[in-house]
Amino acid sequence: MSDVEVVGGRRLGGENDTEPVLELRAVIRTYRQAGSALEVLRGASLSLYPGEIVALVGPSGSGKSTLLHVAGLLERPDGGEVIVAGRPCGRMSDAERTAIRGRQLGFVYQFHHLLPEFSALENVMLPQMIAGTPRRVARMRARQLLGMVGLAPREGHRPARLSGGEQQRVAIIRALANSPRILLGDEPTGNLDEHTAESVTGVLIDIVRKAGLAALVATHNLDLARRMDRIVALEEGRLVSR
Repeated sequence: MSDVEVVGGRRLGGENDTEPVLELRAVIRTYRQAGSALEVLRGASLSLYPGEIVALVGPSGSGKSTLLHVAGLLERPDGGEVIVAGRPCGRMSDAERTAIRGRQLGFVYQFHHLLPEFSALENVMLPQMIAGTPRRVARMRARQLLGMVGLAPREGHRPARLSGGEQQRVAIIRALANSPRILLGDEPTGNLDEHTAESVTGVLIDIVRKAGLAALVATHNLDLARRMDRIVALEEGRLVSR
């Protein structure tokens, strides 16, 4: 295995598709506790292209969530650089990083984190409205997205009345509500049974393909990882291809 630099994957047609939409360049992340230092990322590098979905694997505690937090501009690296859509983010202010997250990045987690007092439709509308989209437009797009994942008949249901797989499908399209270019998933099927996890993974891959997104998805399920375009593993703080 070799360190992952600019590695090919599935790319859609278009003049900019040969350029990565997300780059990690020799990223270092160290946590300091009780006078000791724990190096989690030790020069992790990755290039992620439009239209490809990459599986991120590694044992529990290897740093997958940390890498996603750094890639998603939720944490600052201690060294190296994160480049989103061609823009180095290391010296950006917190406000600039927040703006990049809002425009370019979508997040899906192991637990759906849907707001229980709102319907499926409203959960998908909310991030759009927070971003300034008019209610009518947000409703229209939310209905379109729910239809893409077969949940149009369930739009009025609150999360408690949806199955686990349905809740996670809502979480996926909520992450896409503001048309990001990059989707980051942290064990998005980890809380589901095997059959449901396979179904939700299929939905995720299909959406990435159709929208031409770039997706980096952490998973412990190697069978699901093999359905993606390529697999990278965190080993001793570095990313290697499999």
